[in-house]
Amino acid sequence: MAFAIPRVLIVLSVAVLTACGGGSKEISDRYRPVDLDQAPALRVNGYLWQAALETLSFMPFESTDATGGVIVTEWYSHPSAPNERTKVRVTILDAKLRADALRVAVTRQTQNAGNWIDAPVQQTTVAGLEDAILVRARQIRIGTVIDNE
Repeated sequence: MAFAIPRVLIVLSVAVLTACGGGSKEISDRYRPVDLDQAPALRVNGYLWQAALETLSFMPFESTDATGGVIVTEWYSHPSAPNERTKVRVTILDAKLRADALRVAVTRQTQNAGNWIDAPVQQTTVAGLEDAILVRARQIRIGTVIDNE
């Protein structure tokens, strides 16, 4: 039951981002941290890092910097809304699993006469992504603690 909540939040976040629904795919193993307990040595929280990668896995990544704690996606257009695209930047600011250790920025553009024009992003979109990442990070942490006992 606890695992269903983030999936719902992820789907809702995708729907808000693209204004047309969405989904997620399983993230490949190449983006998973090898050992979450080593993340504090990298100055970012490994649970937040993994949760952010999983939450944004439906979008292609432009760059990921585990040392600096920055994830930047490429522009993403949902197939049913080709005239709208979004780009997300997630920054993890601390080694602690805290809400204020996470910063999410979303950029949205719409196409008009062949030109991409910046469009406003609702604060609920950003808050929804932050919530989805935080919920997933807590679940990963709880799952890891349970698995290690």
